[in-house]
Amino acid sequence: MELDKFFKVGDIALVILDVKGDEIKAATAFDHYRLNIELILFVLFALFLVLFARWTGAKTLLSFVFTVVVIWKVLLPCFLKNYDPILVSLGVVTILTMVVMTLIGGMTKKSLVAFLGAFFGILLTCGLSFIFFPPFHVHGAVRPFSETLLYSGFPYLNLNRLFLAGIFIAASGAVMDMAMDVSASMNEVIKKKPDISVKELIGSGFAVGRAVIGTMTTTLLLAYSGGYTAMLMLFISKGMPISSAVNINYVAAQILHTMVGSFGLVTVAPFTAIIGGFIYLKWGSDHGQR
Repeated sequence: MELDKFFKVGDIALVILDVKGDEIKAATAFDHYRLNIELILFVLFALFLVLFARWTGAKTLLSFVFTVVVIWKVLLPCFLKNYDPILVSLGVVTILTMVVMTLIGGMTKKSLVAFLGAFFGILLTCGLSFIFFPPFHVHGAVRPFSETLLYSGFPYLNLNRLFLAGIFIAASGAVMDMAMDVSASMNEVIKKKPDISVKELIGSGFAVGRAVIGTMTTTLLLAYSGGYTAMLMLFISKGMPISSAVNINYVAAQILHTMVGSFGLVTVAPFTAIIGGFIYLKWGSDHGQR
């Protein structure tokens, strides 16, 4: 049923036409036409974002659109052309992180600290993915449509490396969020107390990171597991013990995804705090562009 289309009288469908000259040979209902409601939803999102956050909201919207374009026009086409998914993903995520941080924070020390903290957090997530992937004995085909992709003219794709790339791509957004939270907080601290020591400033960054980590880790867990509720409900309805459920490849892959992403999120806070402690006090804070 997940791939079926159900139409009733009055529905608007997206139709593929087989045309020869002026004659329509065949018409196939591809799916419901949703572009109009999707555009309405996006416009509402953009409107409320700009109204609430104003100039920052406009920059956020620009970074959102830029990310969508880069994923659709750069990341995915490079995957299909069989460029190494790990290297491509690292390059794309690094560029996206740099652009997003600069758009939101400007050309400032705050953006630099946030970028470096996020970058090292993403690198650590990538490294952990390589370390724990073999012991989990899962494979890239657990992702929806992965096998279909192989049979659609792309048998050369390495699904395992695509799976690994997906782990730190998915975690990169939360990592950027955490890095900017810690960096912005440290920037505010040094504005209020310019004579603060490196140790004290790093300690402030750690304190902010500890406060944010609690909710952000749970956010990742809910985001990753939300799409698997029906599967987990099925396991429970069949009386499957949790010790059996966590050994199923789909569940194990999700555990790997969640735990590695969360570990990278936990470590990005101290990375950002340590980097910020030295950059802010060595080169001065962004206050007054000193």
